[in-house]
Amino acid sequence: MLKMRNLSRVYRTDTVETTAIDSIDLDIDQGEFVAIMGPSGCGKSTLLNLIGMLDSPSSGSYIFNGAEVAGLSEARLSDVRKSNIGFIFQSFNLVDELSVRENIELALLYHDVSAGERRRRTDAVMDRVGIAHRAKHRPSQLSGGQQQRVAVARALVAEPKLILADEPTGNLDTQHGEEVMKMIQQLNAEGSTIVMVTHSPAHADYATRVVNMLDGRILQERRRAA
Repeated sequence: MLKMRNLSRVYRTDTVETTAIDSIDLDIDQGEFVAIMGPSGCGKSTLLNLIGMLDSPSSGSYIFNGAEVAGLSEARLSDVRKSNIGFIFQSFNLVDELSVRENIELALLYHDVSAGERRRRTDAVMDRVGIAHRAKHRPSQLSGGQQQRVAVARALVAEPKLILADEPTGNLDTQHGEEVMKMIQQLNAEGSTIVMVTHSPAHADYATRVVNMLDGRILQERRRAA
């Protein structure tokens, strides 16, 4: 699905140059569940932003679905991102004034999808993540775990090829965190490709492959035994 070769991201100011990603090589196949781990400041979130085309590399190659995307304009990156990638954030990023249904359907408003199809997809994805019974509730009326289920549904509703999760359990207690991880693992079992940043070794163990980073580089990789 994606292939990165000698990929780097350098941030420069007038006086300081910081290398956040340092000549990384990384392949992720369709259907994989990859966890990215490492200490704070090691480049995990920067790498996720590069994979998700929210940021552009300073050098190197990034091939996504067979096409080179490094060097594309922001407008073109936005088109590729919108058509292919769903995001799950630590902070949920739900709109308090909207219902669960409206929050999920919001992700389809920038796609060429009819109102009827938007409703069908929203109903289907709410059932899939077990939140349909809360369709008319506002985020403030939900538990943290339920809010994250809504965020997962919003990421899924556009039927993306790739789901990126940035510390998806970071704002949840242990029980709700485990529930969300089991749901993400089930999505992977159903065919979704998932890349997740996490600090938790226990949650990383849900993935089929763990990538450990340090100082902007990939230190080691390991695959979970079948």
